[in-house]
Amino acid sequence: MTDEWRGWREAAQAALYGDEGFYRRPEGPAGHFRTSVHASPLFAAAVARLLAGIARELDTGTIALVDVGAGRGELLTGVLAALPEGLEVVPYAVEVAARPPGLDPRIEWCAEPPAGITGLLFANEWLDNVPAEVAEADADGVPRYVRVRTSDGAERLGDPVAGADATWLERWWPLSAPGERAEIGRPRDAAWARAAGCVAAGLAVAVDYAHVRGARPPFGTLTGFRGGREVRPVPDGSRDLTAHVALDACAAAVPYARAELTDQRTMLRRLGVGGDRPPLSLAATDPAGYLSALAAAGEAAELTARGGLGDFGWLLHRVGLPDHG
Repeated sequence: MTDEWRGWREAAQAALYGDEGFYRRPEGPAGHFRTSVHASPLFAAAVARLLAGIARELDTGTIALVDVGAGRGELLTGVLAALPEGLEVVPYAVEVAARPPGLDPRIEWCAEPPAGITGLLFANEWLDNVPAEVAEADADGVPRYVRVRTSDGAERLGDPVAGADATWLERWWPLSAPGERAEIGRPRDAAWARAAGCVAAGLAVAVDYAHVRGARPPFGTLTGFRGGREVRPVPDGSRDLTAHVALDACAAAVPYARAELTDQRTMLRRLGVGGDRPPLSLAATDPAGYLSALAAAGEAAELTARGGLGDFGWLLHRVGLPDHG
């Protein structure tokens, strides 16, 4: 990559998705960070129950599952293993990297979500990797684009934010005090609208690090991850670049579908992932069963923990389904 100053959106796009970008590396995302999918098979089992519920609502025995930002197919593999008997699933993995060897042949590997699906479109930790411009208020409180140097992540302020980006900031993340920063989520809104638009009937779900207006972080959230550790965000292709998602803005980008915003703790509990410890009496009557239940409870507790994975935002758009409540 050349040593030049760019806007963060352009720089991150090349660093993550270019020919030698981070998401094309052979080790895949799991080599650098751990998502809910990697934390426990309970997560995939919960998605399988969600999928089965949609199938019941649609009164169908065949249903599509589209995993956007599929990594190396870990979620789809887990869901296929957890499906209830009698439900036929057509699985799609949407990913920029090449299809990994040994993947279940039922999984169709594609670069874009298929249009007109009936079923579930699921995007776990995808939107936070959709590159966005970064803005910072200058000494006079004027929001300006932040420009970054590819080689080392050094930053400087550029032109004032204008046009549709300025409109987005004013509505969703207004800046005024010098030094305040924001990630301009307009590309995430558009990406989510396109993805959700692929669902003809069913549910579109985005799960991510998130915040809403009224609780935005004052200095933004842009950061990097490499080898399991948080590192400086340098757009050189060597690390993940991520920023939390304004999920309320994404919700408004799909005005034709009813939206629900909640957190992972609430959703997973709704889907049967509780985290309650098994009764100690079980240890005497069924020691192996007790140990298994205890391990599952620990995994469930991690998936639903406050201050951790349980705080992830869930955005659900129902399309062509009866309203609930």
